[in-house]
Amino acid sequence: MRIYLPATSADLSRPAGVPPRWGHAVTAELRRALPDEEEEALEATAMMAAADESIVHLRASSSAVPRRVVIAADISESAVVVPERARPWRVGDDQLPSAVDVRMTVPWADVASIHVDGPAATEDVAAAVDDDDALDRAAEHDLLWHDIVEREVLARELRR
Repeated sequence: MRIYLPATSADLSRPAGVPPRWGHAVTAELRRALPDEEEEALEATAMMAAADESIVHLRASSSAVPRRVVIAADISESAVVVPERARPWRVGDDQLPSAVDVRMTVPWADVASIHVDGPAATEDVAAAVDDDDALDRAAEHDLLWHDIVEREVLARELRR
């Protein structure tokens, strides 16, 4: 199962991988909410939900660079719990139903790619960390794709 983990620059330096946390994926409920979307669009939706949630992680981290980070990984479905919803998703709900509870540390060997805001997004992401009204500006920036082999170099670059 492909999952998208909201993260920060500090997470890229963790030697064992990404610790358990809420992530996003193409869930059955997401498919029901967006029945006309193709698989690629559903994956993009889950990834953008993780990008939005990465701002929550930035708010909790004083040492992370203000750039959204999303880690895409392929893990066993048994390591993920899809929460039961009190009611089905409806048009107009604030968030699409892509959230999953990842109950394991995701090792770097299971990571397919890392997606990070470019330097031009730093100001808008920093504003979004402090002000919910700036979230839309941060979301306008595209995440840059990085192969997993670039993780350590990317971590060093973001520490500067």
